[in-house]
Amino acid sequence: MKFGVVIFPGSNCDHDIIYVLKKILKQNIVELWHKDTDLQNCDFIILPGGFSYGDYLRSGAIARFSPIMEKIIEFAQKGGYLMGICNGFQILCEAGLLPGALLANTNQKFICKNLFIKPQTINSIITSILDKNKAYKIPIAHAEGRYYADENTIKELNAKDQVIFRYCNKDGIITESVNPNGSLENIAGICNKQRNVFGMMPHPERASDETLGNIDGRILFDSILKHLDKKI
Repeated sequence: MKFGVVIFPGSNCDHDIIYVLKKILKQNIVELWHKDTDLQNCDFIILPGGFSYGDYLRSGAIARFSPIMEKIIEFAQKGGYLMGICNGFQILCEAGLLPGALLANTNQKFICKNLFIKPQTINSIITSILDKNKAYKIPIAHAEGRYYADENTIKELNAKDQVIFRYCNKDGIITESVNPNGSLENIAGICNKQRNVFGMMPHPERASDETLGNIDGRILFDSILKHLDKKI
């Protein structure tokens, strides 16, 4: 399996995801520089977290115009699998590959901590083997993670089963009191209508190594691999 990890100026979680995929999951990894125009026949592309272009203007607003994004948009439009984590989620929204936007946290502060998210669907390759009744402990690290979309978009996301994660407490109960950033309906991750583009604010790659005492995030990657192995 070949994964491509896109590196923008300011990416700082690229080697986190590379480590998990290469060292822990033993996958073939290609590092894709933001100026590249060849995706090197990757099966799955990941836009990692960080502060692409220093988060000037808006998070992800400049990265959306990096040369590689033209090829990534083509890749996604042809059904290629694409995942954005944190800053990567912001970039996907800026590029129009996912609906909505990520706004500044309601407390106007950078938040870095462990919290819990609950799968809302198993109808996606990143959640197909997850337990919908379980709360998964996954860390967040962002200042602009408040998911927002207009009322009709939110209704459509719900109607078409496109919300893949919501923030919850350790018992899996979804309440406003555990919403860390003010995201509408506690939304922590979504997918597109075609179910091949995924975005989430929490960092599963930071919860995938036993050394860190938490491997709740690894199952997302196991789910991806199980799906892709079936296709090949």
